[in-house]
Amino acid sequence: MQGTALILGAALAACAFAQPPAYNQPYRPQYHFSPREHWTNDPNGLVYFDGEYHLFFQYNPFGDQWGHMSWGHAVSRDLVHWQELPVALPESDGIMIFTGSTVVDENNTSGFCTGGKPCMVAVYTGHTPAAAGHPALQTQNLAYSNDRGRSWTKYSGNPVLNLNLRDFRDPHVSWSPEAKQWVMAVALPTEHKVLFYGSPNLKEWQRLSEFGPAGATGGAWECPIFTKVPVAGGADSRWILKVGVNPGGVQGGSGEQYFVGTFDGTHFVNANPPSTTLWTDYGKDCYCALTFNHMPTGAAPVMIGWMNNWQYASKVPTSPWRGQMTAPRKLQLRQTADGLRLFQMPADAIESLRSSHFTWDGQSVADLNRALGEHAKGSSLELQIVMSPGQASEIGWKVFSGGGSYTTVGYRNGDLFMDRNHSGLTDFSPTFPLRTAVPVDTGGKPVELTILLDRSTVEVFGQSGQVALTNLVYPPAGAQGVEFYSIGGRPGPVRVDVWQLRSGWK
Repeated sequence: MQGTALILGAALAACAFAQPPAYNQPYRPQYHFSPREHWTNDPNGLVYFDGEYHLFFQYNPFGDQWGHMSWGHAVSRDLVHWQELPVALPESDGIMIFTGSTVVDENNTSGFCTGGKPCMVAVYTGHTPAAAGHPALQTQNLAYSNDRGRSWTKYSGNPVLNLNLRDFRDPHVSWSPEAKQWVMAVALPTEHKVLFYGSPNLKEWQRLSEFGPAGATGGAWECPIFTKVPVAGGADSRWILKVGVNPGGVQGGSGEQYFVGTFDGTHFVNANPPSTTLWTDYGKDCYCALTFNHMPTGAAPVMIGWMNNWQYASKVPTSPWRGQMTAPRKLQLRQTADGLRLFQMPADAIESLRSSHFTWDGQSVADLNRALGEHAKGSSLELQIVMSPGQASEIGWKVFSGGGSYTTVGYRNGDLFMDRNHSGLTDFSPTFPLRTAVPVDTGGKPVELTILLDRSTVEVFGQSGQVALTNLVYPPAGAQGVEFYSIGGRPGPVRVDVWQLRSGWK
């Protein structure tokens, strides 16, 4: 029955894959991944293997609402050009395939690998919905592939970890040199805890320790990642434990926090007081982000998140797909006045999409906007900005401007903010129109911004990635302008570089 379900799921996905490509709808991002059609939410199983980045994702093969959760699958050689493949792990036997991770078993510890070569092993939550006579059940399970992820076999001994709980999900697994075994971080959502397990072979798991409650506990904990991140300026590194919170995010709805610390192979020790809450993103729309396992030696960790919010994910006005991913982001820890903090910036791969370039340096708002109007229109852009308030109380940018609509990215009284109240279509949810903000200490230096625009996405990285704000927007057709503004006085010097970005689908 299980093999039949796998074949059926692959066949259904292959039918969808064979349809004519349609990646040019008004709100379809051009360099952020979205499935050809239907619903997606969390990225799953991000892994680099044999020259390919694998992006698995929560997917409903049958419609654009949440349900029938399976693992969709896409591959890329450069993180910006994606090829969608057939469904990797379909729902079967009444068990949905929830979030998890994928590892490369280089030494065949699992016994799944053939031909003396490494294989890919997916570790995922199996979700059995509640039904008459039994409550919901979540367990941890395995599947493996010996053909570079093109076909998958579910382990006959599943589940490999079962606590007989309805909320026990989202395993993040990687090899730990400290523990000399595989280590799993998995969430107990309603208890606001992350459990750590160890295994020599991915099949047999022993509990190591637990972490939490700490930080934000206003909603369920889910989607943990546990990964090492380098510290800028040397060979040092620290462990990051990132946890999704839904609801209870900093801007309402779903959001994500992180903890910085050390790991001795058994226990994770938080470097900050338990009351300290550190957010990965200060927008509304970056959730359940994952880092790639098995990255090339020396490569920076790269993270991709789901660009949406559970408050309105089922209502966003896109078709025939619903749901998309953030741009890939490279991660680094840097020492700040408050301690080590996570910095994130667009991955270098984005630069490969750059085409026409416009640059301006000066202080005249009128001259700048005249030049922007001639050279900086577009729906897929990268902006790099250095600006100073000067005598102004507020300075900023209106992006996706036109027809009376615009999204504002500005700086006022020490806050970096994004306002989408006038961004276009906003009335599909009362929680969608809003202003999101985060305090930014510039240390007396100019405000530095990198802004990525892509039809329905705005991602802002402030002060070399010290803060990030990610928001969806739905501007009207033709709203492709970029404008600078100042309020309350003459601004200081402004430098801006704007690149048109080519489509990753072409």
